[in-house]
Amino acid sequence: MLWKRRHYLDVAAGVAGNPSSPHEEGRRAKAMLEDARTILARRIEVQTDDIIFTSGATESNALAILGTVHARRLLAGADAAGRNNMHVLYLPTAHASVVENVGLLAQEGVSIEALPIREYRVDIAALAAMIRPETVLITMDAVCGETGVVWNTREVAEVVKRLHAGRTTPRPLLHIDASQAPWTEKITRDHFGADLLTFDASKVSTVRGCGVLVAHRTIPLVPLYRGGGQERGLHPGTEAPELAHHFARALSLAASGRDAFRTSAAQARRELIAVIMQGVEGVYIQEGRAQVPNILNLSLPGRDTDYLVALLNEEGYAIATRSACETDSEDGSRAVFALTGDRERALATLRISWGPAVRARELQAFGRALVSAITFIDSNRQR
Repeated sequence: MLWKRRHYLDVAAGVAGNPSSPHEEGRRAKAMLEDARTILARRIEVQTDDIIFTSGATESNALAILGTVHARRLLAGADAAGRNNMHVLYLPTAHASVVENVGLLAQEGVSIEALPIREYRVDIAALAAMIRPETVLITMDAVCGETGVVWNTREVAEVVKRLHAGRTTPRPLLHIDASQAPWTEKITRDHFGADLLTFDASKVSTVRGCGVLVAHRTIPLVPLYRGGGQERGLHPGTEAPELAHHFARALSLAASGRDAFRTSAAQARRELIAVIMQGVEGVYIQEGRAQVPNILNLSLPGRDTDYLVALLNEEGYAIATRSACETDSEDGSRAVFALTGDRERALATLRISWGPAVRARELQAFGRALVSAITFIDSNRQR
């Protein structure tokens, strides 16, 4: 379509051209996209062409999981045993986009197993016994999105490398969903010990519909669908330079402010927990030895936490019982059950999280509102 240039430019976003087009608007869009790619690559400490833009963490996780296994299947060629005898390990507390895509592999005949958990960590000794010659992928998150538990990804990576030392066959790849990590953790690939990394714009900004998969060109991947050669042919379709630009800027700001936020959030967390524990009985906190300070996951057995969320919403507070992608589940929090083995705790969870814009006094006010709401529920329950 032919437009006069003065109408074609989007003043608010900067550009409205297709990054694959050769005209001036296309070149501007391409420059914005590549600038965002460079910013992200520097922060994650990878090469620029390791950055694959996607529509978000769900697509990035699917591409990492399905794309890796399908690529290994193609590489096996005519070897039926190699194509069908594949093994994948996954973390059962991970986001639905990990667990459900692993489930798709199981439907294709891939052998899948849950990573062993012990005291809110991947049990390294048990893991070493589970890795087989046919293991092609281990997929897990860096930070549990529901509980804030920081997983021992580097220990997992070290086990894989140690067991594979001296072998000529391809080693299992380690995929880490690091979507929840940027506000409080280092985000370099080396820090996680990962081969593939997932990030999502919505976890560091108000931007929706943009994410990245970090994967070196030497890692074979099969695209989820076809339709163009964009993003190394792995994310066909026109890219969104404005979203990529905002994502890169937000991730960079989160990384640069990480240490200060972590310190302030840790203090705010202690004060919030004190308010809750002093005002309410029968509260359990899900947390491990390594924990991000800005996610607090509570279990309130015997209480209707969905009703509690509604009460707090009326007070202006946006909290949840579990992952937004699984709010329709009647089984409670899958992540909490995997960590605790306690069905009653999993059925009555509350997830509280905050970012740098939330001040300590606001969290204190929230704590008082939470105690008041729980007291209201308890008083009505006892009648």
